[in-house]
Amino acid sequence: MADLSNIRNFVIIAHIDHGKSTLADRLLEITSTIEKRKMQEQVLDNMELERERGITIKLQPVRMKYSLDGVEYCLNLIDTPGHVDFSYEVSRSLAAVEGAILLVDATQGIQAQTLANLYLAEKQGLVIIPVLNKIDLPAARPEEIAEEISSLLLVEKENILKISGKTGEGVAELLKHVVRLVPPPKPRLPANEKHARALIFDSSFDTYKGVMAYIRVVDGDIKAGDRMFLGASKTNFDVLELGYFSPQLKKDDVIGEGQIGYIATGLKSVGDVRVGDTILARGFNDALDGYKEPRPVVFASFYPEDGEEFELLRDALGKLKLTDASLVYEPESSPALGRGFRLGFLGMLHIEIISERLRREFKLNLIVTTPSVEYRIKKTNGEFENVRSAALLPDAGSIAEIEEPMVAIELLSPARFVGDIMQLMADYRSIYKQTDYLTKDVVIMKYIVPLGEIITDFYDRLKSTTSGYASMSYEPHNYMSSDLVRLDILVAGDQVEPFSRIVPRDRAFQIGKKTVEKLKDILPKQWFVVTLQASVGGKIVAREDIKALRKDVTNFGKNGGDVTRKKKLLEKQKQGKAKMKELGKVDIPHEVFLQMLKK
Repeated sequence: MADLSNIRNFVIIAHIDHGKSTLADRLLEITSTIEKRKMQEQVLDNMELERERGITIKLQPVRMKYSLDGVEYCLNLIDTPGHVDFSYEVSRSLAAVEGAILLVDATQGIQAQTLANLYLAEKQGLVIIPVLNKIDLPAARPEEIAEEISSLLLVEKENILKISGKTGEGVAELLKHVVRLVPPPKPRLPANEKHARALIFDSSFDTYKGVMAYIRVVDGDIKAGDRMFLGASKTNFDVLELGYFSPQLKKDDVIGEGQIGYIATGLKSVGDVRVGDTILARGFNDALDGYKEPRPVVFASFYPEDGEEFELLRDALGKLKLTDASLVYEPESSPALGRGFRLGFLGMLHIEIISERLRREFKLNLIVTTPSVEYRIKKTNGEFENVRSAALLPDAGSIAEIEEPMVAIELLSPARFVGDIMQLMADYRSIYKQTDYLTKDVVIMKYIVPLGEIITDFYDRLKSTTSGYASMSYEPHNYMSSDLVRLDILVAGDQVEPFSRIVPRDRAFQIGKKTVEKLKDILPKQWFVVTLQASVGGKIVAREDIKALRKDVTNFGKNGGDVTRKKKLLEKQKQGKAKMKELGKVDIPHEVFLQMLKK
């Protein structure tokens, strides 16, 4: 085993699309962790969805061996996601390491999520290594961006490394900096009280080996066959197998103090092994500080199209929870849709990824309701109730006021877009706080905004308004009383529960009109006229009609017929359509629910 002083644990943190995975590829090449003939782009992004979208969704650890000045070092790297929806993956990674490479794109500069991840790393007391990436691109502005980093981190411009993850320029020098600047791990227990303790920072499920815990060993060593104990769930287990990430799982005899690796627990219940729990030698119960539990901010209900697949959906969510600790779910039922689950997410991309994974990995067809946030209802009798779905909103007569969650949002943008951003924010019931200048050309604008306003199309509009230059990050602020109402959508006179929403009263008409217009475009035609209506408190605020499919009943042969015969046939068809409209029900396909979810 490597000496403790020769271990370096570090992460790469950055905004989305700043080149984290490409840099990780170069590090794996330089350290010969992966043979050149087996190399592929985004080698650590092993999920099909990650490769398709070109983004990192899951944190991914890997162990590398690296020699410097005749000494062999063991480097444990964790590649992290950059999107704000997956910041919990980043926070867990930071708790398992001592240093962080802060990667900034030399063409785009510092972005909002760069700052958010930096603040997380500084809170953990990690050593930050600032690095400027993509210096090989024609649009790169290395001197200008180095100035931004210098004023942000209060470091000399000369100390900011300039690299290209694509060509490999400067990456070897970066590895030397990691070895020299990142401190080796330190045990937390004194030598006379030493016993095995490890923090679980992620997990997965294996059909044969049970729950696989991804761990950072803080004290002592863990060996195959050791009898261990889980601090939070109070569960005993024997270590079936252990090893490290290469980046595939590689079996070993021991995970030493300060190292990162995996343990096969043999436990089949996914609820027993929780991210943030401590694995301890049996007979001890001095658990490590875990992680702050992620707080879901967006909620949506998932119902199986086929009611008999409810148990399959339950099992699928249990397995996804192992690989995504921020996912929260609870069972619920609906008169219209049957049994399903109410899920909590960290953002809209999170909803999209989870619904796509359920469809691909578990072959489930789902109905997904319109996303909403958690509202706090003050009733006329003085009681409070939390509501995560428009369908659960109490009767209007029993509501004294509705409070909605607010967020403190930071918008980072070139200074030339300040006026455009202020104009955009005026559409979102926002409260302006302040504007700070990072440099003379880069501003950070701060607002308080209702969370429900920004979870759908806000990010796209921000990018559009600023030609793609601005970025955002946000965190929960508090609750604020607002004038909100429930908006229902009726299709052929029947209320469609998944489309119900809680909206500001003064925008109910505008939102209702947009919803029925969109539904008119994507709902398949029927043999009768389908009426689409938006309703608030029983009052119709918007309406659209989908024309009926038409069959030419008068075209019944070459001999034709006189005009009275044709009129008679058309009248008969008209009566038939009226009867169908009276009795007919509209089946809404799964694709319509998903398209209504997207803006």
